[in-house]
Amino acid sequence: MTLASELTAKEVERGYNNRAAVPDHQRWLDEWVDRSQRAQETLGPAIDIRYGPQPKETLDLYVPATPARGTLMYIHGGWWRSLDKADYAFIAPAFVAAGLAVAMVNYDLCPDATIANAVKECRRALSWLAREGTKRGAPTPIVVGGHSAGGHLTAMMYTADWRTQGFEKAPFAGGVSLSGVHDLTPLVKFSHNVDLRLDDAEARRMSPAIARPLVDRPIVLAVGADETSEFVRQTDLLWDEWPRNRPPEMTKPMHVPARQHYSVVLDYVDPASALTQATLALFRR
Repeated sequence: MTLASELTAKEVERGYNNRAAVPDHQRWLDEWVDRSQRAQETLGPAIDIRYGPQPKETLDLYVPATPARGTLMYIHGGWWRSLDKADYAFIAPAFVAAGLAVAMVNYDLCPDATIANAVKECRRALSWLAREGTKRGAPTPIVVGGHSAGGHLTAMMYTADWRTQGFEKAPFAGGVSLSGVHDLTPLVKFSHNVDLRLDDAEARRMSPAIARPLVDRPIVLAVGADETSEFVRQTDLLWDEWPRNRPPEMTKPMHVPARQHYSVVLDYVDPASALTQATLALFRR
């Protein structure tokens, strides 16, 4: 598969404007908020733990009643420009019930910050968890996951030289990019670029599908089967470009049936869903 096709601005808008592609998107976002509020009330997380000095460098930590056997670090979506860790709290219950801690991560948003800055902050969050998490009930192994822009940020954890952060090897066991954007070059033509401020060179530099992965860990690649053709392409693209990072039990990327961009992440509500089970499998390596 080739990298970005020569899309027109109109084609880019059609391929990446998820709110336009899902007319009832507000219904799904409202369900996220409702489920997340209930998760926070039930699990009582430690809120806004600071992992770095910038305004939004905070995380919420959900821990099980008995000692955790690992930690899921989850990075929220929103085109690097909106939403919040609290909006994705509904992901936590299934993993806490499975004996895992969950760290929901915030990062500074565009246009106040850049995508490159978000990458640095998420790497800083992962470094903090690896060094400080055990003291807070969030031990290793760590699996990193994210949805949409969070999927991109998850993949960018694989392009870091972790030795420069003081680690002998990467401080995570695997990752999940759900509906991730892995080739940013089409976004130069996207309406959201007024906030993202990408030019061609920066879009390439921030594209994990163009970068060589420096981390030899599996990454689960998943997307809703009913998402736009561009989001499906983005998932299949990283599968093709990163063959050494394919989980050995997977023969192809996961196209979740009958799910679009907003409903697919709700598969994490179901402990038995293929998406939840594929994420849990990364802790068993």
